[in-house]
Amino acid sequence: MQLDGRKWKIFCAIIKTYLETGEPVGSRTISKYEDLNLSSATIRNEMADLEEMGLIIQPHTSAGRIPSDKGYRLYVDYLMEEKEQEVRERQELLIQRQDRMENLLKQVVRVLANNTNYATMISAPRYHTAKLKFIQLSIINEEQLLAVIVSEGNIVKNKILHLEHGLNGEMILKLNILLNTSLNGLAIEEINLGMITRLKEQAGIHSEIISQVLDAVADAIQTDEDMEIYTSGATNIFKYPELSDSGRASELINAFEEKKELANLINESMEAENNTGIQVYIGNETPVRTMKDCSVVTATYELGAGMQGTIGIIGPKRMDYEKVVDSLKTLKSQLDSIFGRE
Repeated sequence: MQLDGRKWKIFCAIIKTYLETGEPVGSRTISKYEDLNLSSATIRNEMADLEEMGLIIQPHTSAGRIPSDKGYRLYVDYLMEEKEQEVRERQELLIQRQDRMENLLKQVVRVLANNTNYATMISAPRYHTAKLKFIQLSIINEEQLLAVIVSEGNIVKNKILHLEHGLNGEMILKLNILLNTSLNGLAIEEINLGMITRLKEQAGIHSEIISQVLDAVADAIQTDEDMEIYTSGATNIFKYPELSDSGRASELINAFEEKKELANLINESMEAENNTGIQVYIGNETPVRTMKDCSVVTATYELGAGMQGTIGIIGPKRMDYEKVVDSLKTLKSQLDSIFGRE
C-alpha cells in the first residue's frame, strides 16, 4: 500500500504520538507538528481517508484515532525495509573503503620493500578492544536468521543464526531494538552475566537468539585471529649471505607466507610501543623464533579514532638502521595523515 507524502507524515505522527501517550490522537495534536504546517481541517480530511483505508480506527465516538493492526503492519514493514536499506548502503560504503585501504596498504608495503631491499610487512588498522556499534537481525527463512554486526572501525561481520522458534516482523523489530539499546558502545568484556540474563528474560521464548548473537558479537570484535597482514620483498632475504642458507631462508619465507608469527610480532610490538612508536629488535630481542638472526624495525600508525596498525621491516643485523628508521617515520606520518582524512 502506497501513501502520498502528506498522508504518510500524518500517519507516522499518529503512530509516534500514540506510542508515546497510549491515548487516541486528534487532529489538533497532529497540527502542532512543525514539519507538517497543516490546518486542523486538512488533517481531519486526511485522517478520514486513513480511516477509510483501514490504517487507523476511532475507538470511541468523538475520540481521536489509534493505529489499527493493518496500520501497525504497514509501519513495521516500512521500518524493516528502511533499516535493511540502511544496512545495505552501509555495507556498500564499507566495502569501497576497505578496497581502497587494502590497495593502499599493498602499494605501501611494495614500495617500502623496493626502497630498502629488505622484507616488509604492514597490518591493516584495527582496535585492540573493539566496541559494538550496530546489530541488525533479518529473517532468511523459517529456520535461519542473518545477524549483521558492525564494530568500531566500521568492521562488518555477517553470521547465520539457527532458529528454534519462528519469528515475525514485529518480534524481529523488538529484538533489534532490545539488542541495540542494550549493547551499543560496549566492548565484549563489558557485557556481564547480569546483562545477559536480563536480555534473555526480555527475549522470552527467543532467548536462544540472544546467546547466538552474543557469540557472534564476540567473534566479530575478536581482532587477533582476523588480523590482515600484507607482505612484500621476502625474497630480498636471499641478497644477504648470512640469511640465505637454505634452512634459515626457508623458515623466514614460511613465516611470511603463513603470517602467524608476523601476527605475534605485531601484537608484541604494539604492547611494547614507546613514545616514538618505533621499535628496534636486534637478534635475540626479536619475539619471533625464525627471526633470531635478523633485525626487525616496527612502527605504529594510527587512524585517528584509536585504531592502529603496524609497519615492519625485516633484514640482516647489519641493516642501514638510520635509513630504515627515517623511512618508517616518514611513512608513519603519511599514513596517519591519509587515514586521518578518511
